[in-house]
Amino acid sequence: MKSYLGKGPIFVAGGGSGVGLELIKQLSSLGTPVRALVRRTDAKKMLEDFKGVTAFVGDAANEADVQKVMETCVAAVTTLGGKSDDGKRIDYIGNSNVIEQAGILGCERIVLVTSVGCGATKQAVSPQVYSVLEEALLAKDKAERDIRMYTNLDWTIIRPGGLKSEATTGKAVLTEDITVSGVINRVDVASLIVRALASDGKCTRKELTAVDPSYSQSAEPIKAYVF
Repeated sequence: MKSYLGKGPIFVAGGGSGVGLELIKQLSSLGTPVRALVRRTDAKKMLEDFKGVTAFVGDAANEADVQKVMETCVAAVTTLGGKSDDGKRIDYIGNSNVIEQAGILGCERIVLVTSVGCGATKQAVSPQVYSVLEEALLAKDKAERDIRMYTNLDWTIIRPGGLKSEATTGKAVLTEDITVSGVINRVDVASLIVRALASDGKCTRKELTAVDPSYSQSAEPIKAYVF
């Protein structure tokens, strides 16, 4: 086991905005090279302003695009979500392509970012919230199934709840408690991903909820996963 922060490039899918963009900023500041797959030319130009970042315009639903960008990478992170222009759930097909190509190319480490409400955390969201998000959550569930069943990679699933674009609180944690949910800032999710990549195997084959106790309404203290 080892840290995946350093000279070997990390593949990032979904880096044009949100958690993925915050992750790329942090990896760049740490001196870790990034190869990013984005859909838009303007996103490519923006990302390449960050030191050590090489961005490629392509489609995560296309296996060849994913493979071309992921070549030479030692680790992969995917934060993909939403639908493609033709209505396909990128939450599944894009994430599944990243998982498959990581295995084919011998990428050693993969972090899949999904959502609270997936897998065993379904109970952490209300039936009303689940109903609204069901299509996306079911697609992400299928991607989680693929990473558990069809890869021998060193993987971690991270499930944030509601996302905000505010400054870091420095208090966000990962937890194995499947009943916990709450709001978390995108920059803090990115920081937790970085910590997982640097964790020297301590997050291997773990399914973890990303939560910020600052925003949590839990009556009990959140038990942080130590890594």
